[in-house]
Amino acid sequence: MVSQFESLPRSDTNDRDDQSRRWNVEVQSKSGTLAFTCEPNENLLYAGLRQGLTLPYECATGTCGTCRARVASGSVAVGWEAAPGHKGLKRDKGDILMCQTRPQSDCVLRVPAHVHTSPRHAVPRHHSAVIDCVRHLTQDVIHFEISLNDPMSFDAGQFVVLRAPHLQGMRAYSMVNFATETRRLELVIKRKPGGGFGNWIFEASREGQTVDVFGPLGRATFHPEENYDLLMIAGGSGIAGMMSILSRAVQEDYFSSHKGYVFFGVRTLDDSFYLADFSEHVAAANGNLEVTLAISDEAVASPVHPGHPHVRVVEGLVHEVCARAMKGRYDNVMSYIAGPPPMVDGALRTLIIEGRMTPDRIRYDKFG
Repeated sequence: MVSQFESLPRSDTNDRDDQSRRWNVEVQSKSGTLAFTCEPNENLLYAGLRQGLTLPYECATGTCGTCRARVASGSVAVGWEAAPGHKGLKRDKGDILMCQTRPQSDCVLRVPAHVHTSPRHAVPRHHSAVIDCVRHLTQDVIHFEISLNDPMSFDAGQFVVLRAPHLQGMRAYSMVNFATETRRLELVIKRKPGGGFGNWIFEASREGQTVDVFGPLGRATFHPEENYDLLMIAGGSGIAGMMSILSRAVQEDYFSSHKGYVFFGVRTLDDSFYLADFSEHVAAANGNLEVTLAISDEAVASPVHPGHPHVRVVEGLVHEVCARAMKGRYDNVMSYIAGPPPMVDGALRTLIIEGRMTPDRIRYDKFG
């Protein structure tokens, strides 16, 4: 193996010349060999996805570690050395996260997965966008919209990654809205300790700020032609993608012939949001959509929300509330999960062990 690892940024004259070049990348996978080119300062994952390669990923931001590969030859530079996804990689053997690595020469990657090419209409792209319409939903959750420089088509349940000026790395956010083609994306963000983008957008007015966008991404998507009843389990801001799925389902009158079950986990009643939207969707579904708030950190005084009687309220962790409510109701169901990794893991255990659901009937993205 011939490979060199460096940490970005690089600063000498030869390095500046390298950063203005496109590099050729060969991918050796379980399915054979494919190739793509990488633009200056573009990471390997985004370059490959943009050119139609089905490279493995989940978060696309350095957290999960799914996009690992091994550099067989060539020189690369790593952007975010502290990315949690680096844990467990054999760095001395040439292991990298493709989402955090940029080539510094032509290179060969070995990817331990099947890699194919996808239809051109389905590939993500780089965009520029302007932030507008920022509003607080709770004390630590913001709904904001971005206006893209050119239209984007996406499936309900997908996400984009954003980068703000002067901040390192990209952060993933699911679309709340759904449209077959749009310049406008609605997103939601929960403030977390140490969250760079979250702190940035909470600390000052960011309307009018330009951000870099890459997407759409994600495979936890809703397709009406599959003809399943829908089960959605979400924690906190993970509800965003579920709102997009609900929006498409209501637009297409999906609940006239299918059932839907939404379980939304929050700590307290005051931490819940999108309640008016839920109420509208339930009313439009003619009895075929159930929405349940799972309250984990306080006692529940009423089985329905005091201001939104279409929304049920139950005390407990969201995956446990779901398990009790869904017992014996998993036939012909497609499940969607989104939220913090512990919540996602708990929901997966519930669906697999108690619901006896197979992996092809469970779709999820793990961002935490």
